[in-house]
Amino acid sequence: MKPRKVNDMVIRFANVNGTGSASANDMFAKAVFRMGIPVSPKNIFPSNIQGLPTWFEMRISEKGYLGRRAEIDLMVGVNPATLIQDIASIHPGGYLVYDSSKLHHTEHVREDIHYIGIPMMQMCMEHYDDPRQQQLFKNIVYVGALVALLNMEMEVVKNIVRELFATKEKLIPPNFKALYLGFDYAKNNYDCPIGVCVKRINKIGDKIMMEGNAAIAIGAVYGGATVMAWYPITPSTSVAKAYETYCKKLRIEPESGKKKYAFLQAEDELAAIGMVIGAAWNGARAFTATSGPGISLMSEFIGLAYFAEIPAVIVNVQRGGPSTGMPTRTQQPDILSTAYASHGDTKHMLLFPRSPAECFEMAAQAFDLADRFQTPVFIMSDLDLGMNNHLSPPLKWDDSRKYDIGKLMSAEDLEIKEFGRYLDVDGDGICYRTIPGTHPTKGAFFTRGTSRNEYAKYTENGEDYVSMVNRILKKWETAKNYVPGPEFYQKSSKSTQGIIFFGTTTDAALEAIDILKEQGIEFDSMRVRAFPFNQEVKDFIHAHEEVFVVEQNRDAQFRSLLINELELNPAKLTPVLNYDGMPITANFITQLITKKVAVS
Repeated sequence: MKPRKVNDMVIRFANVNGTGSASANDMFAKAVFRMGIPVSPKNIFPSNIQGLPTWFEMRISEKGYLGRRAEIDLMVGVNPATLIQDIASIHPGGYLVYDSSKLHHTEHVREDIHYIGIPMMQMCMEHYDDPRQQQLFKNIVYVGALVALLNMEMEVVKNIVRELFATKEKLIPPNFKALYLGFDYAKNNYDCPIGVCVKRINKIGDKIMMEGNAAIAIGAVYGGATVMAWYPITPSTSVAKAYETYCKKLRIEPESGKKKYAFLQAEDELAAIGMVIGAAWNGARAFTATSGPGISLMSEFIGLAYFAEIPAVIVNVQRGGPSTGMPTRTQQPDILSTAYASHGDTKHMLLFPRSPAECFEMAAQAFDLADRFQTPVFIMSDLDLGMNNHLSPPLKWDDSRKYDIGKLMSAEDLEIKEFGRYLDVDGDGICYRTIPGTHPTKGAFFTRGTSRNEYAKYTENGEDYVSMVNRILKKWETAKNYVPGPEFYQKSSKSTQGIIFFGTTTDAALEAIDILKEQGIEFDSMRVRAFPFNQEVKDFIHAHEEVFVVEQNRDAQFRSLLINELELNPAKLTPVLNYDGMPITANFITQLITKKVAVS
């Protein structure tokens, strides 16, 4: 049989959480990556620890399309509880690889797909005595079978096994044995390769694969963060774990072995943000990582940092809400709650990374922005970006790069200059600050969350309050020239219609634009990378008659932010919304836009 698809498919693994399948599935994804083929894996897991269904979905695309695609070409279905729905999700003409140790029930039969039975558990019971090993190696058996069925390079997979068990070499031979059990069975019983296969190409270049949460953690280290206070919450916990790991490698004094960082697990999110604000007020670069429920709890302290003008960096790895919502599914539902976090009139800087490389860069940049503007800065990631491996440009750092500590007065400055903590000397809304202990007698000020005058003296005078909050708003206007500007995908406007997207909607949106172009529908496109919005964002919208805004929440929160901040006619912005907890797809975007274009 000649391959129907080469390097262009979606493979899905249907497993049970807690059975060790994640390692095997990740091994398979790495093997595809090392064969030079662009791949985008996504782990779809339950919030319960063990026993519930879990899926691992993988987009393989020689063209480099890395957004999720809903059509499944090959399903590895080894969870009996979900087998009926797993079979139903396979694209016509696709394949089901299943455990044929038991008879296949007639309700699992579809005439328009191909069935490949591998007696996985039976072979494991024959070759391994320990029940736990039998379960674990069942996963390796199906990896071996896929190597044969898809015409993959076995040596690539074996090298990954060697690396994985480099410190436990006795586990290498039994893993190899399981690989060949699956490989030999598939070779001897099926016409390999099947109608989908992979072939080594060189479409990866210098790109890497890593999780966004790990990239944020490295960016924080390189960005000068020496304090992290946090409280565990899915899907942000691995930011903290990675930060601690990298600090142990990079922030230990070689001579003394002393730690040059503070890593604090607080009793809750309120304590965590309080520690961050306290550390930052004392001159440290400090941050926390959380998700939507944590932002809700932190809101009052966030308002304190905004009003008292204290730097703070907050990583928001978004998930489904409200309340507990879908803690292990991805969304972008915290745009408004974060942009205006806390009571009263507040506005906070938001950075929207699309890749691990941008997670790294924006994490480092966030500390510069927080120090420069003396305010909270948010990195708006999500579960998809944070907890899944993504193909990404390599992380780059310029060793000559200097931190932007903003308007920080030294002891010498205090000797010759007037100091008023909330005095706007330069007219840009940003005041000069001091760190405790800078000078023995000068530069002190009282910090509080109540209103004060330019010299930090408590007052309830209305004119002083208006002057103060207007000055903070001026600082916001200044920030528009410092935050990352939007990215455009055309040199100049070619269409009367535009598409706006941000963060993890980017890959699907770019693929959708290509699909629409093939259908004769031309769009200009812009990726927004930060809030506040600068003039370029406003100009793009005004240059088009209709603009589609792609986002992953029910209420079109990003669209609302654009309308509110840029004073736009709501009729001009058409929402494209996905909020089922799964990453948005190009087909979904294409179908929705096509319908709306046809109606108009």
